[in-house]
Amino acid sequence: MIKHYTQIFALLFATLLWSYTVKAEQVDLSDPYKMVQQVADNTFKRVARDQAIITKDKEHLRLIVEQELLPYIDYKYAAYRVLGSYIQKVRTIKDKKEKQQAVQHIKEFITVFRSYLVATYAGVFTQYTNQKVEFEAPRAIGAESVATVKTKIVEDGKPDIKIDFKVRKNKNGEWRAFDMMAEGISLLDAKQSELHGILRQQGIEHVITLLDKKSKLPVQFRGDDGNA
Repeated sequence: MIKHYTQIFALLFATLLWSYTVKAEQVDLSDPYKMVQQVADNTFKRVARDQAIITKDKEHLRLIVEQELLPYIDYKYAAYRVLGSYIQKVRTIKDKKEKQQAVQHIKEFITVFRSYLVATYAGVFTQYTNQKVEFEAPRAIGAESVATVKTKIVEDGKPDIKIDFKVRKNKNGEWRAFDMMAEGISLLDAKQSELHGILRQQGIEHVITLLDKKSKLPVQFRGDDGNA
């Protein structure tokens, strides 16, 4: 079930990016609403422009995700959220050598988690759908450092799907995405639940190896076959 939700989130995020068009090319990182909409437009245009290349080599989608999408995803923060209590556990380690090794493992996890995200979204971009996405009207953020951009996927003959696109502002005042919630289910929470047992029973090194292998699989949409 957790893997199923992960695949749904990835597909919904790709739909979000494909379905919204604005005129601006430059991404405004000072406004979370503009950031989401402009990244969607830029990514959509790139996918459309490179269709001939993609048809011949789906691996090209990794490059598109790297260049158009990843700069606007706070994957480090997302990785920390997925690791959850493991981060706190590392902070309490007293032995200096043990702690250094644990910190190194966290850095390795962040690296493979980033690659995993690239592979996941590249795979989703092999699917093209024509759904319409409606964005909520921008609202005043004030001094908040975390905001939610609410969207709704509309398709004829099917129920609307509500999506909350979560973004956070860094110390430089720039907004980036870190999570999505579809009908109240968080992508990061789903991934954390999926990996929690593995992390606890087999350790972070096994989790790193697992994600690394998945990130290196050929680009393809894996649907509901369990290969999230």
